[in-house]
Amino acid sequence: MRSTRSCCPISPPAVRALREVRDPANRRHRYPFTNCTHCGPRFTIIEALPYDRPATTMKRFTMCRSCASEYADPADRRFHAQPNACPDCGPRLALWSENGVELGSEDSALAGAAEAIREGRIVAVKGLGGFHLVCDARNDAAVSALRERKHRLEKPLALLFPDLEGLSRACLVSDGEARLLTSPQAPIVLLARAAQTSGEVAASVAPGNPYLGAMLPMTPLHHLLMADLGFPVVATSGNLSDEPICTDEHEAVRRLAGLADRFLVHDRPIVRHVDDSVARVVLGREGLIRRARGYAPLPIELDGGDGAVASGPTVLAMGAHLKNTVALAVGSQAFVSQHVGDLETPEALAAFRDVVASLEGLYRAVPALAVADLHPDYVSTQHALAGVAPVVRVQHHVAHVAACVAENQLAGPVLGVAWDGTGLGADGTIWGGEFLAVDGARFRRVAALRPFRLPGGDAAAREPRRAALGILHAILGPTVLARRDLAPIAAFEPSELAVMGKALERGVNAPLTTSAGRLFDAVASLAGLRQRASFEGQAAMELEWACAEGERDAYPLPLAAWTGGAGPHAPAWMLDWEPLLHALLDDRARGVEVSTVARRFHAALARAIAAVAERIGEKRVVLSGGCFQNRVLLESVVAALRAAGHEPYWHQRVPPNDGGLALGQVALARHLARH
Repeated sequence: MRSTRSCCPISPPAVRALREVRDPANRRHRYPFTNCTHCGPRFTIIEALPYDRPATTMKRFTMCRSCASEYADPADRRFHAQPNACPDCGPRLALWSENGVELGSEDSALAGAAEAIREGRIVAVKGLGGFHLVCDARNDAAVSALRERKHRLEKPLALLFPDLEGLSRACLVSDGEARLLTSPQAPIVLLARAAQTSGEVAASVAPGNPYLGAMLPMTPLHHLLMADLGFPVVATSGNLSDEPICTDEHEAVRRLAGLADRFLVHDRPIVRHVDDSVARVVLGREGLIRRARGYAPLPIELDGGDGAVASGPTVLAMGAHLKNTVALAVGSQAFVSQHVGDLETPEALAAFRDVVASLEGLYRAVPALAVADLHPDYVSTQHALAGVAPVVRVQHHVAHVAACVAENQLAGPVLGVAWDGTGLGADGTIWGGEFLAVDGARFRRVAALRPFRLPGGDAAAREPRRAALGILHAILGPTVLARRDLAPIAAFEPSELAVMGKALERGVNAPLTTSAGRLFDAVASLAGLRQRASFEGQAAMELEWACAEGERDAYPLPLAAWTGGAGPHAPAWMLDWEPLLHALLDDRARGVEVSTVARRFHAALARAIAAVAERIGEKRVVLSGGCFQNRVLLESVVAALRAAGHEPYWHQRVPPNDGGLALGQVALARHLARH
């Protein structure tokens, strides 16, 4: 099935459609819903397969004589273009006040929205798969107001530029990045900032971030709006934090009350919400961070080269609790849903259920198996267990590795490196820094990071100082609580330290973890970069950004015998971070620059991964988990593995984070069904 597409500058038919929109003599002049067979909405308007107009939300619009003639003519480029329409018969624009009162229609609505943005107001714009909240990206007061209203204090905001030329003034754009920006998928692309941005982007858009997430117009509506404005805008998801984006204009007025000053809406219904995809180019290859508009639900072949999983039962995978996606395996293909998000609110849970039902309904599939994570508290796991299909439970990090194996169509054994925040291990402890020998559905935990305690458990994900405290307590003992010269210790009140010190000594609300993500947090805290985070991964991102160029030294991270306990899933080896931490603390005491500390830490991890691969003796090494969104880490690990004669594999078509987990779950369930 073809996924969401939009008029874009790279497709010749789409170029012609845009010319029509810009041509005053054309009957579709400035019509924001112009399309042809090669561009326009699909996934967000289709209600059932096959993809015919009566099975889409366009069925409510009766084509005029001219559009019907185009639709019926095999020689016309709009032959059977299901969203075909024009100003006489198709969807219409309207501009509403914050209370839903119509202020204008058609071109006057577009002009009114542009004027509101120029005046510093926030406009909710209904696009392909939902609403964007849009404001002038140059206007710091407008951006700050959007942050305050959306409760998004520091997390970077996405930018929409009128054209590639304007974008290139604000960002450094390689040829590969330009191709990605102007592709039919038109994702948000993470780009390095230019040295001088000519005042085109307010500092509050991405505070302290050397990258900007930028995209180009993806529909005629966005082309028209951006051409009228002529400057970049913030275009962030139309929702509150931890909620799905709004898709219906009446729902938007209710849910975005207090966020948006104006609503630019249309009357073409959206069947399913779809966020913007997010991608970056690393090592010359496109890699997804969020898989949504333009990519979902394009299928991924499950054949690993030997036909082992090319057929089997219909399988529905429920994904993870955070960055959720679901996946459906039908025949030899896995259809991975659009990004659902974190299942933390009732609204997010409702969206998750809708996505599951939509995917099953679209392909008229009745799953013979459901797949879920081991964690009993995941909403996705609970949903699977409440269903009628038999449920297969799959360990989190094995699913990460299996996703990368499936995406790269590998067969046979691999060494999987699964590094992320946390996931429930097969032994009931918290894993996150794993080396897994995987062959089909069989896995063996061969190595892991040395475990340490996390005071406060899940609270450590938003407080890097907690991870640092746990790791310092492990190597220096209780006396570390008096070390006010250390940044993480100084970040606590004495009363807090007393409580957490007791928790660490007694192991109460201080679970052991092998998490690589929390190790990144601990180092960021010790380096003085971040003690509290306002969004997931913020500390690790700042540690990545701090890395010095050209630094060749690495901290010691030796491979040692496992001392983390016994049991069937206890590995033989561990990477012992204690020498690394002592060296890092010595550097900080001597005043070594944070940039040098950060780079030596990343280099230590890369060399350690290569050392484990050498010890295990597996040539093919699969890299997965949220830590491999880190450009410095990924590039360093790939270089170290290649230098040692190994073949590294990483993600492109699904994210390395939990957004790719459902694909691995599906692939593993297929293997299990055959054995």
